[in-house]
Amino acid sequence: TFVVVGDDSGLERGRKQLEKIVTVVRVDDVSSQDYVERDLMLIKVKAQGEARAEVQQLCEIFRGKIVDVGPENVVVEISGQEKKIEAFIDLMRPYGITELVRTGRIAMVRAVDRTNGRNAPQAAAAAE
Repeated sequence: TFVVVGDDSGLERGRKQLEKIVTVVRVDDVSSQDYVERDLMLIKVKAQGEARAEVQQLCEIFRGKIVDVGPENVVVEISGQEKKIEAFIDLMRPYGITELVRTGRIAMVRAVDRTNGRNAPQAAAAAE
């Protein structure tokens, strides 16, 4: 998934370039639709002693998940909107970030209620 910002001609140029890539199956512009957008990040943070408990508490607040624990580091998986990811990174800096990888933004159009053509609130709520 790519997020492209630009005017109509720039977006069309981007679409044409993406369609030339063999592995691209389809290009959809979802900007005019209601969609869910997320980033995914894995971040390795120094965490020993008291710092480990603090990092764990911050993970819970941000709905992150510790996916690996080492003697000196923990690896945290976190997803959400870009500003949430950035805020978490800023809070982890004082502990010492050893490594960080991110997906960038991904998006999916929300579910549509077939009876009235509107987004289905229960489906959208379940996707959150």
